[in-house]
Amino acid sequence: MSLAIAQSSAAPSRTRVIAAVSIGNALEYYDLAIYTFVAVIIGKLIFPAQDPTSQVLLSLGIYGTGYFARPLGGIVIGTIGDRRGRKVAVNLTLFLMAFGTLIIGLAPTYEQSGILAPIIVLVGRLVQGFSAGGETGASTTLLAESAPDDERGYFSSWQGASQGLAAAFGALLMTCLNLSLPADAMASWGWRIPFILGIAIVPVGLYLRRAIDETLDMESRATAKTRNPVGEIVTLHWSRAMWALLALLGGNAAYVTLNLYLPTYGVRELNLSPAATSTAALAGGITIFLTSPIGGVLADRWGRRESLLLSRIAIIVAAWPAFLIITACPTLPMLIANIVILSALQGLGTGFFIAMVENFPKNVRVTGLSATYALGVVLSGGFGQMIVTWLIEITGSKLAPAFYVIGIGLVSLIGVLNLSYLPIRKKGVANA
Repeated sequence: MSLAIAQSSAAPSRTRVIAAVSIGNALEYYDLAIYTFVAVIIGKLIFPAQDPTSQVLLSLGIYGTGYFARPLGGIVIGTIGDRRGRKVAVNLTLFLMAFGTLIIGLAPTYEQSGILAPIIVLVGRLVQGFSAGGETGASTTLLAESAPDDERGYFSSWQGASQGLAAAFGALLMTCLNLSLPADAMASWGWRIPFILGIAIVPVGLYLRRAIDETLDMESRATAKTRNPVGEIVTLHWSRAMWALLALLGGNAAYVTLNLYLPTYGVRELNLSPAATSTAALAGGITIFLTSPIGGVLADRWGRRESLLLSRIAIIVAAWPAFLIITACPTLPMLIANIVILSALQGLGTGFFIAMVENFPKNVRVTGLSATYALGVVLSGGFGQMIVTWLIEITGSKLAPAFYVIGIGLVSLIGVLNLSYLPIRKKGVANA
């Protein structure tokens, strides 16, 4: 009886840890999804009148420019996480992400303020990028270090699940707005609603995180004050950082292309309505949310490398047939079916998160993960949508997104095979 009571009382704490830590990551990917869903509208409103393709490219270019702030955010916030604590770092990123989102949501149009309009949107994206640079590393580390020894893959997989949930919520919100608002109202003011609503998650996140324990103990924090995490990564752990960077490229390229870019692709290349493509993105987000925890369990039971390789190879094999089918039969049901399959394959590869945490020793874990993750998304994700749009234009092939995913995915397998995969031996203790 006493055991049952103890387990019952522990369950809410376990759930709260996952929810509290993942919520900041969810905000990050909600903001990324929302921007891509309204990229066409932002292009028309923020940039001077020119051909539609150039406006979309410029809009996606500003989206990508925000990624350049990620490595700096990864270094700064990562150092804070390794020296002052994981909770300090994740709370800082939550505030910064909300601030950047609000800037974009309140930005004036080009007609109202001229060149100031794209500059304001750019500032908002840079603030978001700086925050996102440290968010994933700090929150994934906190999740992994808070988990029981045999469930670290499962706990960490909720980073991937939160990405799917955020994309799904963003897609659902955009679908509701597109269906309930006239096109002119959506283009005038309706597109701002999702950005402004995004800041509501801050008080919820702070409330949930109040009861979460700090996993960087006092002794480690005292020692960290005399150490330079960035210097140690460069001099002692550069090979681990290099393999982590390569491993990251394929996963991020797949997520950005197959989930974030598909709504734009559906509108521009398949001539589907924004409401239809938002519905497809909603299905993809829900699929990632549902399959990511399964991927975490597989990583705990099968091993990090095995589950991750299975997912990556499956995506590489499926990408070209999926786009071939979508372009041959450009209907909403076909788009939904393919995005669900591709999203499921991505979800099953969420063992990636715990593999990245275990790749670095405790004293540089947040810095190493944050910096490599931030640099990786710059290389494979930041301008991914812009590059894919450009590739379609110069090649005339609607299959260009598939070749982008396949090429980067093949390179990333080298990193997957060489990650350290050294387990965290007990809660809060560095891997050997």
